[in-house]
Amino acid sequence: MRRILSLIAYASVPTVINAVQISVDETGPSNPVFDGYVSYSIEFSSFPDFAGNNSRPNTFSENLLDNLGNIIGTKPYIRIGGNTQDYALYNASLPYALNGTIDPKRSPDYPTTIFIGPSFFESYNTFKNSKFIHGFNLGLGGNRTSGWQTLLDTVPLACKALSGGKLFAWTYGNEPDLFSTSSQGPVRPPSWNEAEYVDQWLNGTRKIHELLEKNCPDLAKNGTYGYIAPAFAGVGNKLKAPKAWGEGLNEDKNIKLFDTHNYISGATSPGVTLQGTLMNHSITKGSVDAHIVEYNQVKAIDPAAPPLIFGETNSLYNQGRPGLSNTFGAALWGVDFNLYSASVGFKRVHMHMGTDYRYASWQPIATTKATIGTKAPYYGNIAVASFLAPPPSSSSYSPTSPLATVKHIPIPSTPFLSAYAAYHSTTLTRLIFLNLQSYNTTASGEGLVPLPPSSLTPRPTVTFNFTLPAAYLLKDGGKEKQVVVKRLMANGSDAITGITWDGWSYNWELDEGRPVRLANVTRRSENERAWVGEGVSDGGKVGLGVAVEAGSAALVEFV
Repeated sequence: MRRILSLIAYASVPTVINAVQISVDETGPSNPVFDGYVSYSIEFSSFPDFAGNNSRPNTFSENLLDNLGNIIGTKPYIRIGGNTQDYALYNASLPYALNGTIDPKRSPDYPTTIFIGPSFFESYNTFKNSKFIHGFNLGLGGNRTSGWQTLLDTVPLACKALSGGKLFAWTYGNEPDLFSTSSQGPVRPPSWNEAEYVDQWLNGTRKIHELLEKNCPDLAKNGTYGYIAPAFAGVGNKLKAPKAWGEGLNEDKNIKLFDTHNYISGATSPGVTLQGTLMNHSITKGSVDAHIVEYNQVKAIDPAAPPLIFGETNSLYNQGRPGLSNTFGAALWGVDFNLYSASVGFKRVHMHMGTDYRYASWQPIATTKATIGTKAPYYGNIAVASFLAPPPSSSSYSPTSPLATVKHIPIPSTPFLSAYAAYHSTTLTRLIFLNLQSYNTTASGEGLVPLPPSSLTPRPTVTFNFTLPAAYLLKDGGKEKQVVVKRLMANGSDAITGITWDGWSYNWELDEGRPVRLANVTRRSENERAWVGEGVSDGGKVGLGVAVEAGSAALVEFV
């Protein structure tokens, strides 16, 4: 008789428990992600807020980046770009980092008239042991004298700021496929096409290389010099990445990574909901798969095309929507999105954010719109890093530590459950189960006013059942492995506070973003562990089950 070990977070079992049976292999493929898989893209105009400067570094941001680096082994790679990189002009006499003017008719969330001064580049000094991707202005640089002069003036400043091992790559232009159609104001005529884009991109990147050879020759060498490109906004816009590639975008063989961008939907798009849009595995899968189709078309043109990344992505474009993009449900979406992307071949994902952006992982400073603090999506970032971390048998990370390969485990019966397996050197190390069924505990699901206890219904639970060979659950020497569960939890999928990962909080107000163990949150109680027992049968396999409450996730680790 097969023994089922049910691993449940709390002593009280919810009234309704559904179950799914999934297939788990103890060995798997080897197609690992890159180091720093969990990375970020910071809006160009927000960079001084997130990083600070030499005299006032933003230690809160640094703490949050350090947390991820301590878990996964490499701090996030930081891309500085977004729409505002293509508005930024240089003013050598500006006595501070950035002067931006917001035009609400173009965007209420970021400036569209921008001047940066020399001190802008101080922000590259504040994140220790981080590698950066700096974005140059193609939007104005490709067709205006002032924009071209900005390129000539800032390449020497940027390269000097990024010397000493801080540079990973450059970008030249953000989402040029939207240059002729942007709702913030077109910067190219309606006739804009792939051939014109490639011509301007090659002209600009060749000038960048020339300036690097003159000012920072070490950064002009092969191995250091390179770009992420084409940085298109998506697969359905006027310019198409395969055609741009065919026009010779990588003629100089200097594109390190094939960069594409993705948003699941828009902040003001009709019909967008937390359950139907974000907490919906089928929607996420379809959105990511469209990029794989495009990338395969590029590979058909150029089999040696560079590896694939999301250089910018998040939940809902136009900086997200309150009550959706800043909720715990969005954190769960982030886990599902990042891990599904890894499972189909994306090597790194840069989650985009900016000051006052609703979908940001944290708010770096206090403003008139928002308070400083860690936001719900960050906890999803932590969960992804924990899933991809070096195997539990590793005492610590080293450059030779194996990187994780992610396998998607299909659950065809519903779009509101998802599951993944992590393998290191083809050996199963972790599983993660997501219950994407929404569970609201606040009025109108806005995360602000708690519902009275009398109106709350029991939180549904789904048990993920699976089997593994008994031999897999034995260590060398015959000692039994422990099966440890770590949970990503909040009161509900609509929560915007009170979120924990394995009982840890990363909130600003506790210790400025450093991890703080909460005494009142279950972490690893006796019913959060399982051991291989006697009397195992069913072909030498052991059955296990993990109960996952609606609107939560559980990571299973074999120790």
